[in-house]
Amino acid sequence: MKALIIVDVQNDFIPGGALEVAEGDQIVPIINHLQEKFDFIVATQDWHPADHGSFALNHPDKNVGDFIDLNGVNQFLWPVHCVQGSFGAEFHADLKQDKWKVIFQKGTNPKVDSYSGFFDNNRQGDTGLSKFLKDHGVQEIFVCGLAEDYCVKFTVLDGLAEGFDVHLILDATRAVNIHTDDFAKAMIEMENAGATITHSESI
Repeated sequence: MKALIIVDVQNDFIPGGALEVAEGDQIVPIINHLQEKFDFIVATQDWHPADHGSFALNHPDKNVGDFIDLNGVNQFLWPVHCVQGSFGAEFHADLKQDKWKVIFQKGTNPKVDSYSGFFDNNRQGDTGLSKFLKDHGVQEIFVCGLAEDYCVKFTVLDGLAEGFDVHLILDATRAVNIHTDDFAKAMIEMENAGATITHSESI
């Protein structure tokens, strides 16, 4: 069976949000159309406590873009985003949710960030996504959402490591692009790891 995984299509990652992804809003209608093609859909949601260690604001001597050691991980410091219960953490208002089986929240531990929908960044925390998919007979996953060079990429890579046949839906994702070529680099990394690159019209 195949499943669609919608990664972090939340207000803070949409243009105007705290950690906006350029054109992030443009994938919403594409994802809504994609959902009509799947019977099994899950979503992930960045869900940080306000004191999360990945927020530059919580390190008075640091700025956004600096790196720190966070629980053994070389952590990039972000603006405050997707705080639990905030408007920024909510899904985009136009994103259809009626067919979703479950939402997997991540980044809840203030001592470690979590890009992947499967595991946190030091791989000591498991969201339960892999077990849920396998328990329901899912073998093939199609990944879309935000952002392509971080949470989407690591969800794809962990999905491959967990033994799934993984497809990246390229037109249904956008990148943060801290560096201008990050989108392309992430795509190549996912493809080299074994992911199939596809487009929504091909599904």
